[in-house]
Amino acid sequence: MSNGKPDYYHGMDAQSLKWSFQDNLEFALAVDGLTVSDLDRFTATALTVRDRIIERWLCTQDTYNKVDAKRVYYLSMEFLMGRTLGNSLVNLDLERELSEALRSLGLELEHIRAVEWDAGLGNGGLGRLAACFLDSMATLQIPGHGYGIRYEYGIFHQRIKGGVQVEQPDNWLRNGNPWEISRPQRLYPVRYYGRVLQYTDRRGKIVNEWLETDDVMAMAHDTPIPGYKTNTVNTLRLWSAKATREFDFSQFNAGDYIAAVRSKTESETISKVLYPNDNRVSGKELRLKQEYFFVSASLQDIIVRYKKHHDTFDDFADKVAIQLNDTHPAIAIAELMRLLVDRERLSWEHAWELTVACFGYTNHTVLPEALEKWSVDLIGKVLPRHLLVIYEINHRFLGQVRASHPNDPSRCARMSIIEEPDTADGQKFVRMAHLAIVGSHSVNGVSALHSEILKREVFSDFVDMYPNRFNNKTNGITQRRWLKLCNPGLSNLITSRIGEGWTTNLDELRALGGHVEDAGFREEWQRVKLENKRALAGIIERDRKVTADPESMFDVQIKRLHDYKRQLMNALHVVALYNEIRENPSGTFVPRTVIFGGKAAPGYARAKLTIRLINAIADVVNRDPITRDRLKCVFLPNYNVSLAEEIIPGSDLSEQISQAGKEASGTGNMKFALNGALTIGTLDGANVEIREEVGDENIFIFGLTAEQVDELQPRYVPRAFYEGDERLRQVIDMIHAGYFSPLDREVFHPITDFLLNEDTFMVLADFAAYVDCQHEVDRVFTDRDEWARRAIRNVAAMGKFSSDRTIREYSDEVWGTRKVEVELTKRR
Repeated sequence: MSNGKPDYYHGMDAQSLKWSFQDNLEFALAVDGLTVSDLDRFTATALTVRDRIIERWLCTQDTYNKVDAKRVYYLSMEFLMGRTLGNSLVNLDLERELSEALRSLGLELEHIRAVEWDAGLGNGGLGRLAACFLDSMATLQIPGHGYGIRYEYGIFHQRIKGGVQVEQPDNWLRNGNPWEISRPQRLYPVRYYGRVLQYTDRRGKIVNEWLETDDVMAMAHDTPIPGYKTNTVNTLRLWSAKATREFDFSQFNAGDYIAAVRSKTESETISKVLYPNDNRVSGKELRLKQEYFFVSASLQDIIVRYKKHHDTFDDFADKVAIQLNDTHPAIAIAELMRLLVDRERLSWEHAWELTVACFGYTNHTVLPEALEKWSVDLIGKVLPRHLLVIYEINHRFLGQVRASHPNDPSRCARMSIIEEPDTADGQKFVRMAHLAIVGSHSVNGVSALHSEILKREVFSDFVDMYPNRFNNKTNGITQRRWLKLCNPGLSNLITSRIGEGWTTNLDELRALGGHVEDAGFREEWQRVKLENKRALAGIIERDRKVTADPESMFDVQIKRLHDYKRQLMNALHVVALYNEIRENPSGTFVPRTVIFGGKAAPGYARAKLTIRLINAIADVVNRDPITRDRLKCVFLPNYNVSLAEEIIPGSDLSEQISQAGKEASGTGNMKFALNGALTIGTLDGANVEIREEVGDENIFIFGLTAEQVDELQPRYVPRAFYEGDERLRQVIDMIHAGYFSPLDREVFHPITDFLLNEDTFMVLADFAAYVDCQHEVDRVFTDRDEWARRAIRNVAAMGKFSSDRTIREYSDEVWGTRKVEVELTKRR
């Protein structure tokens, strides 16, 4: 005991939490009642929760070490974690007790939670999926580690000025990060440039020495990832770049003060910002250096951890599973070979056997521009040893291809890791996806449709060669964050009827099907939805100064801006609705509030112009006295995880309208459906499987299928659809004529020209079907009771889409890992 207080650092009761909070304010932050700020209160709260996590964290690592568990290492360029406090409280089951402790001090937990800055270390679905997977691994008690980059600046902060996206730096670390533990002693050198000296040693073995390199140090920063109501706490380890020399005294003494710190500045640029603009050569080089930086540090760390328990590499593949989250970390294949052959002195054959056995590769896209390729010249400059490794891998691989298909020389060209130029003066490229496939024992897509397209079209030659290597792992989401945390009203209603087993077994939601015809339950369901919509209307009023009627249909599309996601089609539909109302002002229309959100990449001009168009349409629609009580349009700025948690519970209609065959999976579709929104969408990505689960009558499907898209593509003439559809022609003509941009009537010509002459993702081909489907949406929404029935059926059918299910499949079918239970032991 201390000062009459028991050992309360481990206590989970309100009084212990109160004492911890007060001590952290005083002793960790050195503030008193006169100087304390909201940030201080948040930080003290986070440290109070972290104390409880750390006890479990240490026990978890002790347990893994004692049983020498096989561990999963999840390599991802992105981890879109969002805010940590709320999720930690849910998983530790501490929310009620902490709320009580803070209220006793005159504080509100929700106010403190709002102070936390989103950890926006990702661009969208890829990073959010990685975060969900970490949550599920810890909840399922699977030994897992995430590895990535501790970007000093995350995804940019988006402001809307004059309807235009303006990017501002997201300095998420400005106020510190109370969740992480920095490990300055955990440093690894990462090497770039230089030259390779190749010679034969006395035993006749070829040796490669990588000389005269520029080195950067990778420093570890660890964040604990607690499981839901378990003692397991796994680790997210993010690397920051540090200079090997902080300061050059010779240059300083010579008076060149800028040059004295130049090395430090250039080195630490590597972890400075998420996704540098790679439209320039310097941007591409930095991006490659980022990918190699975290991969090299992570693999060195994995090997060090393995060698603590093993003297040889004979058991390496039995203790190590490495999952590549998309193609970005694919250089890991070459790096592990370099480490095993050059540093650990394994034979090439043994090293390759271990490499293939350890790696699994998840592909997240069929878009050609996202299947990374690096020029041979760039890799040769930045990573000269790795280029030699890749050439050797490719040489041996093509030998196998020739042996299995001796009469098919074109197959070697198609499958080669090295893409030869079409012309004599063209560039050679390294196909990173091919490297990942050749160097992994498992290759998976992330929805049934996506995996089938990969096998049938994108990688068919590889499927022919490695038929057992390809599989599907449909993505999922964690129901703890995306229902229990973000939608407490609906979560509590569900639990009151079927119990809380769904939090760890989402299939238990099936029991909701028995309540569909319960009028009292439907009434409560609609009450919860209306409360959520009122909260969302408040956000719209606060951020956009637009009054949204909670009784109107909240029609929502929130996702990264990209042509294939077809925000343009949604915008065209808003204009079509506007025209319908204006042409028949005395008609009956379903009131609708169309809500957009999402960020456009800074260098993606058309996506940014699409945001400007949406805001221009909103300005006209929202001010028109004929339409403003029946149609509203808003673009909510700075879409991130926390904003999604506020928008999704209040949504009625979920827009999942990408061109069929282009969205690998999508997880936004799952989050909306889990929160009782009905989906309007194409048969793309996981929409296909959602339809299978919820039934045709509980989802609104329209548009061309992936097969129909492929059949139409060679002869697609978008202008023919424009000329054949009066509604569409009127909409495009209005935009082109400057109806929504009277001060600059040509500003949207790049969009209308693109739609009429290219329309890469067939917006015009699907427009009529989309509008007709929206009319059906209106018809059903007028019967609020029927809408509630369909919403309940959607939630009841979401069991398949838990990330827990996805992780179980990875664990059983790819990683070969097992559950390791952790017992809390007294450490002092």
